[in-house]
Amino acid sequence: MKRILVRQPQILEYTLSNLKSHVAFLESIGVPNARIGQIISAAPSFFSYSVEQSLKPTIRYLIEEVGIEESDVGKVVQLSPQILVQRIDSAWKSRSLFLTKELGAPKHSIVKMVTKHPQLLHYSIEDGILPRINFLRSIGMSNSDILKVLTSLTQVLSLSLEENLKPKYLYLVNDLKNEVQSLTKYPMYLSLSLDQRIRPRHHFLVSLKKAPKGPFPLSSFVPTDEHFCQRWAGTSLEKYHTFRQRLLLTGFAEKPGRKTLTSRR
Repeated sequence: MKRILVRQPQILEYTLSNLKSHVAFLESIGVPNARIGQIISAAPSFFSYSVEQSLKPTIRYLIEEVGIEESDVGKVVQLSPQILVQRIDSAWKSRSLFLTKELGAPKHSIVKMVTKHPQLLHYSIEDGILPRINFLRSIGMSNSDILKVLTSLTQVLSLSLEENLKPKYLYLVNDLKNEVQSLTKYPMYLSLSLDQRIRPRHHFLVSLKKAPKGPFPLSSFVPTDEHFCQRWAGTSLEKYHTFRQRLLLTGFAEKPGRKTLTSRR
């Protein structure tokens, strides 16, 4: 509450009926009561917007113009509360037009992206979206491949190029011996921690002599640690966690890739 008051001291001036009407609005669009506090904390200026003249029209725009399913609106607001307090008409038009021209993305694919990751509407095209699309192109992905990845895992557009995407790509081709096209089937690889999940699981299976020949299966990175140990390693969770901790302590995770990133076009 203290943080909310620092960011939005006017909240002390709002009437009880005003506060109640805004909370009721959130409930009406499907936001669970337990999540309302988080939304207010993320966007405290929410109370300064008229329910009838601003908030409801925003929701109507999301449904009627963007194409968000009414049943998904509450989830979208929970993922990005700022969507209620920022103009989304120009943001939607510019980003949907860009993705259509740049990747040939149909509207239903862009709607999926916004539904899964509404922060897309806040990302800069020139500094955020385009550089990541160009990176995926530089490693050999076609526009259709990129569209598959972004539709499945839109948060790729929020990941750091230098600290996340590039190191994971290098590990994919250098160590896991996979082709870049494998990312279209397992795009979530890009969202997983290289140090906490990808490297440890890879090296654990290698140490157990259970790593298959050829491309390392990206599907082994998907399950929980417990299921990974049961299905892939055939060992105890404790043994794997001990191995992972030792790997991290030796500083192995800090070693750079063996070759530099070059364009594959």
